[in-house]
Amino acid sequence: MRYLLSGSLLLVVAFPLLAAEPPKGFAPLFNGKDLAGWHGWAIHAKGAGPIDFAKLAPEDKAKKLEEWTADAKKHWSVDKDELVNDGSGAYLATDKEYGDIELLVEYKTVAKADSGIYLRNTPQVQIWDANQKFDEKNPTRKPHLGSGGLFNNTLGAPGRDPLVLADKPFGEWNTFRIVQVGERTTVYLNGKLVVDHARMENFWDRKSPLPKVGKILLQTHGGEIRWRNLFVREIPASEANAILRKHDAKGFESVFNGKDFDGWAGPIDQYEVIDNAIVCKPKKGGNIYTKAEYADFTARLEYKLPPGGNNGLALRSPGGNAHVATLAMCELQILDDTDPKYAKLDPRQFNGSAYGMVAAHRGYLRPVGEWNFIEVTAKGSTLQVELNGTRILDADLSKVTEFKDKQPHPGKDRTSGHFGFAGHNEPVAFKGIEIKKIEEKK
Repeated sequence: MRYLLSGSLLLVVAFPLLAAEPPKGFAPLFNGKDLAGWHGWAIHAKGAGPIDFAKLAPEDKAKKLEEWTADAKKHWSVDKDELVNDGSGAYLATDKEYGDIELLVEYKTVAKADSGIYLRNTPQVQIWDANQKFDEKNPTRKPHLGSGGLFNNTLGAPGRDPLVLADKPFGEWNTFRIVQVGERTTVYLNGKLVVDHARMENFWDRKSPLPKVGKILLQTHGGEIRWRNLFVREIPASEANAILRKHDAKGFESVFNGKDFDGWAGPIDQYEVIDNAIVCKPKKGGNIYTKAEYADFTARLEYKLPPGGNNGLALRSPGGNAHVATLAMCELQILDDTDPKYAKLDPRQFNGSAYGMVAAHRGYLRPVGEWNFIEVTAKGSTLQVELNGTRILDADLSKVTEFKDKQPHPGKDRTSGHFGFAGHNEPVAFKGIEIKKIEEKK
């Protein structure tokens, strides 16, 4: 394969790549000679799942890895620059953990084989024998639809089944290109789009998002599979944000011109515009907001936190000097919750939370000083928040009956209002602010 740079995305032009020659920007995962950089992982053995494994003492982890790697070496071999598995044994896992990546893989398998690629320790981008017919006795298995789907997603969820059948005949090499930003996973098989920006579910804990980082695993299950030309590229934050913004962009309108506060109200003198971003002045604050009001909407923007930074998104605010945390639908917390000074906060105060009402999942912020991409959807009484491609909050505020400090939130039931920022004395920056109105379908 050769790769052409278009904007911030690499596009594939399909023809053979010389073995072990990484495209520009990519690193090889397999050296063509041995299993360096890999270890065995019997991930489905009792107590071997990522959650249980993380609880083990360091010496117990080392012992398990040694056992699993010894088993893997019995079933994995190298043949002419190809990584070969006989259909049995422990899976292979990368020594290194990865977050946002572009992954290139070629594979060739045999009839009735069943394999796949784990991302962030999690199953999986599926590999099937697509010649198998649909079995009504096993309706959740759909190999006839082809490979590339996120098979371990919930039945019927986007991405679980591939969009098209793209498998090549047995004896030919298949090529995956996988792009994953947060949970958002896109899969091309042999140049055809089979999964389009779908959320990859956390198989190990359905109530939690996909882990922020994890290992890449090659599954072995029931038949010989050969792998070659395994390359990975770690996607930087700026490109990841561009990927997230580009997807499904229709209908979004900018509400900030990057130059001044035209269209905004409130104490705008407490903020300034720096490098096309709205920045709260140090030791200043207050609520600024769009003059326009919104009912159901999705807002997209980027934000950057200084160490210990604190701000908030005002959702369906009544405007003026209203106490956003209680009188708006909610104040969505924007906070450097990695700072030790916030260690003992109520969970409903951490980054991404509906302040004082519903706690968000933590751990998905980018490092301080990098731009985060957040997408917030308010529809009726429901609120969904996706941070850097991972859903961290999914709540129905009408069902909230317990509040931080038992302080009522009468605004949570508002059906419309202004969008804005609730500054708290620190130079938190916001840019690329776009809103899409969600119109009721008639």
